[in-house]
Amino acid sequence: MPGKYRLYLAAILQVIPALASAVEGTRPAYAPPPSPVSSGSIVQIIFSLLLVLAAIALVGWLLKRVNTTKLGSGNLLRVLGSVAIGQRERIVLVEVNDTWLVVGVGPGQIRNLHTLPKQESPDPEDTPPGPRPSETKFAKLLSAVLHPQPAGRNRNAP
Repeated sequence: MPGKYRLYLAAILQVIPALASAVEGTRPAYAPPPSPVSSGSIVQIIFSLLLVLAAIALVGWLLKRVNTTKLGSGNLLRVLGSVAIGQRERIVLVEVNDTWLVVGVGPGQIRNLHTLPKQESPDPEDTPPGPRPSETKFAKLLSAVLHPQPAGRNRNAP
């Protein structure tokens, strides 16, 4: 009997590789999964990002166009101008009804520096005559340093 089992075992062992190859033949060929990033999906991502950026720009433009301070019922205050005098300090000219206030603004405090009656806005033509910033001595010196002339040429000659 032991020889009989060996014969069956040998026959089974010879048939198993043939069965395995038959099973492999019936399986479909290996197909790799589709790529997660294709040219179509990249175009879709870029289009979506451009759409979001356009929406942000549109909202910013609308907020700039619709000035919420004009929606108030009074417009009693109006800032006419300001000048920075330090990193966090400013002097601000504010119009309140028929009065101009010169206000100093600093971190954590606001002080009234001077009160003036309302005046007409000054025209740029009414500025006192004097050297323009581009004609000052420093501007000429800086220009000479940045743009040196050759030694043989006269600076005033064309």
